[in-house]
Amino acid sequence: MLRWGIIFFIIALIAAFFGFVGVAGVAIDIAKFLFYVFLVLCIISFVFVLVKR
Repeated sequence: MLRWGIIFFIIALIAAFFGFVGVAGVAIDIAKFLFYVFLVLCIISFVFVLVKR
């Protein structure tokens, strides 16, 4: 479960890098959306790992 959290976090960072730098208008919106989605999934995964222990 922790591995998924790390994967979601890395994908969120990649989406943020490509979207927040200013590649294109649509890409920025998609990257912001993906960033927040994967960030939430990452936080949820970390919480489940902490609760599971």
